[in-house]
Amino acid sequence: MDTPDRPPLMTEPEDGVPFVVDEPRGLQRCAEALSHGTGPVAVDAERASGFRYGQRAFLVQLKREGSGLWLVDPEPFDSLLPLQHALEGTEWILHAATQDLPCLAELGMHPHALFDTELASRLCGLPKVGLGAIVESLLGVRLAKEHSAADWSTRPLPADWLRYAALDVELLIELRERLISLLDEQGKSQWAAEEFEHLRTERPASAPRAERWRKTSGINRLKSPRALGALREIWNAREDLAERKDVAPGRILPDSALVAAARAMPRTVPQLLAVEGFHGRGARREAPRWLRALHDGAHSEDPPSLQRRTSTGPPAPRTWRDRAPLAFRRYRTARERLAYRADELQVMAETLLVPAVLKQLCWSPPEPVDLETVSTFLRELGARPWQIQQTAAVVTVALLDPDPLEEL
Repeated sequence: MDTPDRPPLMTEPEDGVPFVVDEPRGLQRCAEALSHGTGPVAVDAERASGFRYGQRAFLVQLKREGSGLWLVDPEPFDSLLPLQHALEGTEWILHAATQDLPCLAELGMHPHALFDTELASRLCGLPKVGLGAIVESLLGVRLAKEHSAADWSTRPLPADWLRYAALDVELLIELRERLISLLDEQGKSQWAAEEFEHLRTERPASAPRAERWRKTSGINRLKSPRALGALREIWNAREDLAERKDVAPGRILPDSALVAAARAMPRTVPQLLAVEGFHGRGARREAPRWLRALHDGAHSEDPPSLQRRTSTGPPAPRTWRDRAPLAFRRYRTARERLAYRADELQVMAETLLVPAVLKQLCWSPPEPVDLETVSTFLRELGARPWQIQQTAAVVTVALLDPDPLEEL
């Protein structure tokens, strides 16, 4: 219920919720409609994280002036290339694009230009950058967000879920216009353009599967190569089964069960089923798989090291004070001064300069340290031109003349 001091709640798109496109003729009609629209297209995708294996999209929402609002089920199609062709040369509007671009790329969809409303909000210095918060702040409307963690692989999708999904793109075009005005007022339009293009063209490296098992929650409880080998193999066995069944790995066995089994090293089915987390018919049915994986891992001829593979980046700054006090002084001085600069510019400090870039620069600065070498270093580490312009001088001075340790 709306109250006088809160904006009204939008419960349905202006033109209602469309039918879901799930067959070829409907996809072709959608593509034709989008190709005859004008201006940018609002795009969103819903995944089934925590329910299905991987991060593929189970619903794609699109809205464009003159085209209407469309809901597309990608599951019946090999790809959504007809939509990609229909939107040739069109700017896409997404909110938090890093979440949706990978799953859209799996469907053959890649933006030719991009506007990210979350990233624009960060550059504008808005205190909250969730879609609901910025729609309420800038457009004076509230959006219901109760189905964000739903299992979007469900078929048929409930009507109230479809309303929620449609509302995610209903106001993105209008929101883009408001954010463009704010960026222009603050002199940050070029900054936004550089960030959007970087986001559009960046191809984040994914960790090879061979090392992903090391991210298992609770792995620090394992203190021997034998236990780590057992964990590695049972993790791989869970991953293979999850992929084959198209189920999120954690729904087959939680990480805590994998670690507990690697610690206990059961040899029989009853011993395995006594380990916390191994219960129910599924655990009994797959027990031989888990026991075989544990045995193979524990007796591996190539047991994993207790130490993770050496990272190419610097160690955590919390270890620098004693280990590398000069680097620690550089880092603390530069971080504090960049935070002050971020406040002046009304942007978040991590938006002004990515923390990993600052750590690398302070740990192993260029020689000699001057404005030119620091600028080059920042560029090589992926900093955008606007970031270099706003931070290079600040960081250069911090590297050359860091505050004394007793002042930190």
